[in-house]
Amino acid sequence: MNNDPTSPENNSEQIAKILLVDDNTTNLQLLNETLDGLGYKLLIAKNGKTALSITQKASPSLILLDIMMPEMDGYEVCRRLKADENTRHIPIIFISALVDEEDEAKGLGMGAVDYITKPINPELVRARVRNHLELKQYQDHLENLVKERTRRLALTQAVTIESLATLAEYRDPETGGHIKRTQNYVKALAVHLKDHPRFRDELSDEAIELLYLSAPLHDLGKVGVPDHILLKAGKLTDEEFEEMKKHTVYGHDALLITEQKLGQDSFLRLAREIAYTHQEKWDGSGYPSGLKGDEIPLPGRLMALADVYDALISKRVYKPPFPHEKAVQIIVEGKGRHFDPDLVDAFIELQETFRNIALTFADYEEERQMLGGGKDLSAEKCITKPVENILLVEDNEINREIMQSQLTAMGYRVDIAVNGTEALKLYQKKAYDVILTDIEMPEMNGYELTAEIRRLEADTDRSIPILAITASEFDLNEERARSKGFNGYMLKPLEVEVLKKKLAGIVCG
Repeated sequence: MNNDPTSPENNSEQIAKILLVDDNTTNLQLLNETLDGLGYKLLIAKNGKTALSITQKASPSLILLDIMMPEMDGYEVCRRLKADENTRHIPIIFISALVDEEDEAKGLGMGAVDYITKPINPELVRARVRNHLELKQYQDHLENLVKERTRRLALTQAVTIESLATLAEYRDPETGGHIKRTQNYVKALAVHLKDHPRFRDELSDEAIELLYLSAPLHDLGKVGVPDHILLKAGKLTDEEFEEMKKHTVYGHDALLITEQKLGQDSFLRLAREIAYTHQEKWDGSGYPSGLKGDEIPLPGRLMALADVYDALISKRVYKPPFPHEKAVQIIVEGKGRHFDPDLVDAFIELQETFRNIALTFADYEEERQMLGGGKDLSAEKCITKPVENILLVEDNEINREIMQSQLTAMGYRVDIAVNGTEALKLYQKKAYDVILTDIEMPEMNGYELTAEIRRLEADTDRSIPILAITASEFDLNEERARSKGFNGYMLKPLEVEVLKKKLAGIVCG
């Protein structure tokens, strides 16, 4: 029995590919004979340029590289491979007639894993090749374990936050759409401000994503507010309002206990800051601590603006929804008093984006009408064929897993593609009722995918419905989506009820 993990007898899909690079035909032949018959796939290059080309196309498991070659020597080939993110992980063994310790040190210093001098000893070459392939396989295994653990941790964080937010929603039935809207407002503001001198140190891509995930917990503390106050169908008395204000402290304390158990770098830190400070005001007149200006953490300042705008445009038992224009006016009037002035300036530039988000996750038709432009999806002219088979195109593993679970739970059959290139191949092989595609993806993004599908459909009677799904393209709206070839769009996270209506009439005209 062959116990070699790199042998094809154990796994035909894991055949080790070894690239042999030498300008001397005799040397290449000797290396080939040394390694032939051991179950490896041997690739040959007689110069540095060819070696780089083969490496890009074939991604070998190991490279045996001569140093002394014309035009481009082995050192230069190694330097270029190690400078490229796609090839830097490939182990390189230098094989050279240079025997000085300085030459060996130079090669190892450039990132090579070993150095063999000529004339070669076949047994030594076979042993070192085997050892380095086994080491590479072990390192790859560890890297995959780390990636999987990281993926599971990210999923755990997302699910934990979602579960806590759902708990708050059960206690306050008015928070359903409010949660979806405010987290998208916060992200839109953060993305817009990420390059601003005041905020760029705090708004990395990772921080923005965590803000987005944490925002739904801003009212978690309402679980501690008595029902007769939380669910009161009317204006609160002064005493009741004082009790309601404690929800910021309740939320902070609950999250702090969990955060302390998870450690200083807990993903709940931002959630705690948001829960505790989103009712503070720029001029110091807010609660619970009367913080002023930059004393208020940025997550709290972002949520403060998002929360007030949403309260204004939302229908409540004690008030009708305000028109979008009135809400904008009130936010602007609060510049420098209630809100950070720079955040208000950003809001002014993003006001149509806010309106767009509010329309997407509106709870009531009355809200849509006051926002100006909401459509009744059920009234549109729709296809009669039921939606059964969906192609989901999403490069983010966590988002992909969540959306696949949502769609499967709704009874749809779902195929997965991780980018536009892969999706296009599936589209050409199988008939789908709908394609849901992310916008920003490597290799081929959602815009490019849709354009290519529409090009392929041009001379046929086929026209597959395509929905854009995005968590970053906040300026996308129905009109712009259709101009790009989509049949509509949705913001992430997917709102199941809205998705059902969209899919029921996906190619509405």
